[in-house]
This record gives sequence, structure tokens and C-alpha cells, in this order.
Amino acid sequence: QLGLAAVERLLERHGSGPYCFGEAPSLADCCLVPQVANALRMKCDVSAFPRVMAVYRHCEGQPAFQKAAPSAQPDYA
Repeated sequence: QLGLAAVERLLERHGSGPYCFGEAPSLADCCLVPQVANALRMKCDVSAFPRVMAVYRHCEGQPAFQKAAPSAQPDYA
């Protein structure tokens, strides 16, 4: 949770828009999504990270992120 706390602080200071840093996805979003997904999978409490979760939820709703999700891959088991 230390990593997500650091990201939360960074987004509070420099984040804007629905993605980490503006109106378009960046590498930051591509890195954030799997980290949050793993935290949720491991049942970590993410309630202290509202900005992180807002970005994650927004990304989850985007077709490109949906297509890249592990469950959307042909070798997903």
C-alpha cells in the first residue's frame, strides 16, 4: 500500500482529467491499472486512495483497457 499511497499523493499534486495526467491515457495509466487490479485481487483495502481508484475505474471503462485485460486474452485460464 505504500506504492499506492505515493501514487495518490502524486495524483493529488499533479494529476488532472480522468487519466493520471490529463485527458489521454499514458504509460502511467498502463502501469497503474494492473497494480490496482492485483491489489483488489489480493483484497487490499484501497479506500484511502480515491484518486487512484477514480483513474482505475475510468480506465476499466475504456475499450482499449478492456481488450488488454488478462481475462480478454486467448490464453487466460
